[in-house]
Amino acid sequence: MFVVDSTVVVPEHKADDLIQIYRNRSRLVDEAEGFLSFQLLQNDRKPGELTVHLEWESKQAYLNWARSEQFKKIHELEKHYPDEDLKGIVPIVKKYEVVAT
Repeated sequence: MFVVDSTVVVPEHKADDLIQIYRNRSRLVDEAEGFLSFQLLQNDRKPGELTVHLEWESKQAYLNWARSEQFKKIHELEKHYPDEDLKGIVPIVKKYEVVAT
């Protein structure tokens, strides 16, 4: 299994806005071959820190998604958030190979 975490930090008063955006997400990733799960995580001590957690069958499945037109479409939409505080957010992305369960 392969895991990708993308963490952003937003002003705390904007956390609920970002959560709502993800609750209403396009779900295009859900259709990708090898996709297993999506979770949006909120740091319990820093409410403005949110992490998108994606699980994939393999690194290759993730790479196929990351090179797809659907991936480009989703990330193009993110550049057009109507809220200026959210528009310029740059996530910190970490990728992991699951080596034991």
